[in-house]
This record gives sequence, C-alpha cells and structure tokens, in this order.
Amino acid sequence: MKKWIVSFFKTYVPAVLWTLLLLVLLCTPGKDLPDLGDWTELIKLDKWLHILFFGMVAFFFMLPLMQKNLTRPTLQQRFLKITLAVCVWGFCTECIQYFWVPGRSFDLYDAVADAIGAIIAYFLGKKYLLNNKLKAPNTL
Repeated sequence: MKKWIVSFFKTYVPAVLWTLLLLVLLCTPGKDLPDLGDWTELIKLDKWLHILFFGMVAFFFMLPLMQKNLTRPTLQQRFLKITLAVCVWGFCTECIQYFWVPGRSFDLYDAVADAIGAIIAYFLGKKYLLNNKLKAPNTL
C-alpha cells in the first residue's frame, strides 16, 4: 500500500502542488486580498482566473495518464472522471469559502467558471493529448 501512495505522489506532484496552492489562495480571508479596482470587475477577471486555474488542475491530473499504457477509451473515461472530480471540487471550494473563510462567500458563478475550466481541459486533453499519443511511436 505504501508503494502505491509514493508512486501516486511522484507521478502527480505538479497536480497535487497546484491543487494545494489553489486551495490556499481560495482560503485566503477576504480582508487579505488586494483591491485591484473596478476594471477587474468590468472584464470579469475573477471568472477568467477560475476558468484558467481549475482548467490547469484538470489538465495537470490528465497529463501523467499519457505516460501509462492505456487504451484510448480508458484514457477518455479517466479524463471524464477527472473533469467531474474537478467540477465537484470547485463547488466544494465555494462551500468552504462560505462556511469557513472570513470575508469570502459562495458564488455560484465561480463554481460554474470552475466547471467550464475543467470541461475546456477535458476537450483540450482529448484533442491534443490523445491525438499526440496515437501519433507517437510505440504507443497504441
């Protein structure tokens, strides 16, 4: 059992570190966040960052799967599971902010942006990662 845990963390170090860093940022109390001005609200910077950051979480978890000798349907299924897990995690982080982080609140649109980021990562992973794996020598 220990060997599996060590192997998992070695394989997924970037994904786990990015996820933890994002959790720290999301759990920062509202009073400690910088005020960037009204222009950020005008372009909805917050939502774009949620899309980017949660898309990166999904992508970082998908990337190591390409090193494994898995069939295309298995990879697609795992990509989908990662996408769904990131969507749920995005919703959970909004709940964490609402219940436990002072000065932060639940924002359904943030959770939607998190899901959009994960879904974009799914389609990018499916298009680029799976297609590149099929073109590489000694693969499927």
